[in-house]
Amino acid sequence: MAWMGNSDARRRKKIEALERPDYGWIWKPLLALLVIYLVVTLALGTWWSRTPAPHSVERVPMERRGDAGSEPAARGAVTVATLASIIETLYDKPGGYLRNDRLPPGLWLDNMPSWERGVLIQAKNLARALPSMNPGEVEHLEKAVRGLAGDGLDWYRPATEDRLMSAVTALDRQLMALSGMEAEGFVPGAGLRRWLADVRVDLDDLSLRLASGAEGHQLLQELAIDGEALPEGTPWYRVDNVFFEARGTGWALVQMLEGVQRDQADVLGAAEVVEQWERLRAELAMTQRRLWSPVVMSGQGFGPFANHTLVMAHHISRARDLVESIITRLAESAEQKVAGEEVQQAPASEPEVLDMERAEPEQEATDYQEAEQKTEQKTEQKAESAQAPSLDDQVEPEAQEDQAAEQ
Repeated sequence: MAWMGNSDARRRKKIEALERPDYGWIWKPLLALLVIYLVVTLALGTWWSRTPAPHSVERVPMERRGDAGSEPAARGAVTVATLASIIETLYDKPGGYLRNDRLPPGLWLDNMPSWERGVLIQAKNLARALPSMNPGEVEHLEKAVRGLAGDGLDWYRPATEDRLMSAVTALDRQLMALSGMEAEGFVPGAGLRRWLADVRVDLDDLSLRLASGAEGHQLLQELAIDGEALPEGTPWYRVDNVFFEARGTGWALVQMLEGVQRDQADVLGAAEVVEQWERLRAELAMTQRRLWSPVVMSGQGFGPFANHTLVMAHHISRARDLVESIITRLAESAEQKVAGEEVQQAPASEPEVLDMERAEPEQEATDYQEAEQKTEQKTEQKAESAQAPSLDDQVEPEAQEDQAAEQ
C-alpha cells in the first residue's frame, strides 16, 4: 500500500503547486474562458442552425428593383429576383455561409452546411437554365452561372461568399434590364423542361439516398423505389446530413416554383399542368415541417422510434413523380402546338392549289370555244365577201350606160 500513499502524495503536491499564487492566476482564468467559449459556441451553433424563413415572392421583385419597383417588368423578372434572394440568403443569414468554415462553431455543425448544399444545388440548376430562357441577353446570366460554379467549399481567395455575391450582382443587373415597357422578357416556356429535368434527377438521387438505410422491401415498393438501384447504406452519423440536404432542396424549390409560375402562368395553363404544379409545391412544402425531435431518427416499421428519413423520402419521391409528369405534359403541349400551327397553315394554301387545278380544264374549254367562234366569224365574213359584187363589177355597167347615152 506504500505505492498508493506515494501516488497520493505526488497528486497533492501537484495540486498544491497549482494552488500556489504563482500558478493559480493562470489556469483558473483559462478554464473560465474555456467554459465561456464552449457556452457561447453552443448558443451560436443553435442559433445558426435555424432554417431561414422563405421569402415573399410577391414583394421580392419590387424590393430588389428599388426605385424601378413601381414600373412594369417583363416576363422573367420574378424568376430572376427569386433566385437572387435565395442565393443572397446563403451568405446573409445568421452565421453566414458555413460550409467552408474552418473554425468553431461552424466547423462543428453539419446540419446547416448540408441544408446549404441542397439550396446551392438548386440555385445552380435554375441559373444554368436561365440563358436558354432568355437567349437574347445572356451576358449577366452567364456571369451568374460562373459565380455559382464550384463545390462551395472554397474559403480563401476567392471564397465561396465572394462568388455568391458576384452571382447576385449579375442577377440584379439582369433584373434591371427586364424593367420598363420596352424590355424584352423571357421566351414563353423556353428552358422550362431543361430545368425541371435537372430537378427530377436531384430529387431521384435524394430519394434513393434517404431510403438507402431502410430495411424492408415493402416500404421501398410503397415509395416506388427499386431496391437494386439503392446506393450503399448511409452511415448512421450521416443520416441527418442527407435529411437536411433534402430540406434545403425543398426550401429552395418551393420559392422557385412559385416564381416561375408567376412568369410562365400562360404556358402552364395552356399545358394544363397548373393543378400538378400546385400539388408539387404542396408536396415540397411538407418537407419544411418542424422537426420536433432533437436528432434525426431512422427507426423501423412500428417500432418505438420514428423514421424521419423514410417520411422525407416519401415526400421527395412523390415530388419526383410530379415533376416527371409535368415534363411529359409540357412536351406533349409543345408537340400539339407545333402540329396546330401546321394545320392552321394548310387550309390557306391547299384550296388555292385545288382551285387552280380545277380551273385549268374550264379555262382551256373556254379558250377553245372562243377560238371556234372566231373561226366561224371569219368563214362567214369570207362567204359574204365572195357573194357581194366587187367594186370593178359595179363600175363597168355604169360606164356602159354612159356610153350608150352619148351615142
